[in-house]
Parts: sequence; structure tokens; C-alpha cells
Amino acid sequence: VRAEDGDVVVDASVGVTKPTWAADVDGAHGHRADGGWVPGTINIVVQLPVALSAAAAVNAVITATEAKAQALREADVPGTGTASDAVTIVWPPGVSVEPFAGPRSTWGARIGRAVHAAIREG
Repeated sequence: VRAEDGDVVVDASVGVTKPTWAADVDGAHGHRADGGWVPGTINIVVQLPVALSAAAAVNAVITATEAKAQALREADVPGTGTASDAVTIVWPPGVSVEPFAGPRSTWGARIGRAVHAAIREG
């Protein structure tokens, strides 16, 4: 699924056949009775036209993860994701570096809205 907000592009695979809570004490979620994995994961790739500082890159992953969790909650999925979810933030070399990517920053807000839209659509 692809979603865009301004110059932010998000591509996501949205599989939630075995959702889990991040702080769940039962580590068996996502496994079959024979110990094998059940397919289903959420992979998010956020493409930006600007670079992020190291701190902003961490913020961007947090913002994307929060937006994913919000979308799953709104869809009544019983969990914040799956055991194998991944978030990647990419940008081209040689572009200006932004210091912030939290949900109330310019780029973070766009990341949050685009990730939310992609997960809801998926």
C-alpha cells in the first residue's frame, strides 16, 4: 500500500494475521503449535526528500510506530503490531538535514499521517 503526505511517501505491507502487544508477557504469539511462524507482518518504508539528524531519525521511527499503533487501534486490531514488524526511513544523499521528526514537527507530522493512512488502507 502506498500513501503520501506532502513530499513524504510511505510504502507498507500490512499483514496482521497474528497481532501482538509490545508488552505482552505471552511470547507464543506469531507461532504455530509446531513452533513454526505464521505469516503476517507490517513493513513500513518512509521516503523523505530531506535528511534527518541521528536523533530525528530515531524520532521518525517512533512517530511511524505510533501512527501504526493508532491505525491498528482504530481498526480494532488486538495488538500494536506483529512480532516481526519493521520500519525503515530513507532519504537521498546530499540534502538538507532536519533536526526533528516527532509528531508535531513538519516532517514528523507528515510521516505520521502518511503511515496512518497506509496502515488504515492496508
